Amino acid sequence: MTAAGTTLVIGATGTTGSRTVARLTAAGHRVRAASRRATPVPGAEPVPFDWYDSATHPAALDAVDRLYLVPPVGDADPAATMLPFLRRAGTEGVRRAVLLGSSAIGEGDPAVGEVYGAVRGLFEQWAVLRPSWFMQNFTGTHEHARSIREDGAIRTATGAGRTGFVDAEDIAAVAFHALTDERAPCTDLVLTGPEALSHDDIAAIMTDATGRPVVHHRLTHEEMTERLTAVVPPEFAAVLAGLDRAIAEGAEDRVTDTVRRVTGRAPRGFRAHVERELRRRGRAAISSRPRR
Repeated sequence: MTAAGTTLVIGATGTTGSRTVARLTAAGHRVRAASRRATPVPGAEPVPFDWYDSATHPAALDAVDRLYLVPPVGDADPAATMLPFLRRAGTEGVRRAVLLGSSAIGEGDPAVGEVYGAVRGLFEQWAVLRPSWFMQNFTGTHEHARSIREDGAIRTATGAGRTGFVDAEDIAAVAFHALTDERAPCTDLVLTGPEALSHDDIAAIMTDATGRPVVHHRLTHEEMTERLTAVVPPEFAAVLAGLDRAIAEGAEDRVTDTVRRVTGRAPRGFRAHVERELRRRGRAAISSRPRR
């Protein structure tokens, strides 16, 4: 590990940000935990930060030399929002930046893909983390987790397509190394779990682990788009439904050795993730309610 100044973690209360803060503070690093409400985070200095409010940016960047960047959620054009901040950070002493991207989005692709090149160009030390879909989507606050708890169902347009689902704890472990190792990766890192699973597989594992039935309902692309349009803007619904279709066509059917190579240990599998959540939170917190 190399000596570091202060790391600004944007999205410090989110799925990967909170875990990255916890790892950094446990190792004795100074952390500024950025969130809209400057929510207190153990061991870190809370600071208000809003991508859409540039008045919050100077104080957040003060005396910071490293960044963990979580793009604004649901923004169809995150580059327009993020680039002014990144340019400012690049001129105010930030030496290393680690961006949370997506395995489904390559450099130059729409949305966050347009930010990858900017991170490489603006910072001497950098990494783009491109994790596959999160295991926490089925046990946390995601729509899949909610539908599992409420009616024992997962609804997607992924068909039999498989995904190398990854544990957010493993993403945070890689982020920690990318931020603190003597040498930054200076590349993009595709992160997956140890196996590629279909949503049918996910449902079967959830059923077996919790003892409560979980079923994967296969929707058409059109049905998925219509379902999503009820809760998000139409253009974003189209993007999300398109990602499901890409999974159905095999785009995410892969596993990588990145987690093991960067952290020195194997990534956690989905069954192990569910069993850990059962121990931590209990069956009712992550599985479907008993039918009446």
